[in-house]
Amino acid sequence: MKNIIRPIGYFVVAAIAVLAMGCASTAKQESTGQYVDDAPLTTKVKAAIFNEPSLKSAEINVETFKGVVQLSGFVSSTAAQTKAVQIAKSVAGVQSVKDDMRLK
Repeated sequence: MKNIIRPIGYFVVAAIAVLAMGCASTAKQESTGQYVDDAPLTTKVKAAIFNEPSLKSAEINVETFKGVVQLSGFVSSTAAQTKAVQIAKSVAGVQSVKDDMRLK
């Protein structure tokens, strides 16, 4: 009986380790906790940009990965582009901002 229980114990420990690693983040994938942290950050940045009158006509997309905000889409001027980046950087929790916006 001892010979059967020991391999089952090893299997259970290995299965738990594999499941735990499934919740961890990698360089290209967020963990569940990081996704939950990034979702409200994305919403805050979108709201801040939307509430800026000079950016009302801009088509700016916001994505967040591990606190890094990526702005993409189209703006009408370099001033609007600069303003959007400044606004995103001013939101609490933003680690850095990647500017992938293009001029119309």
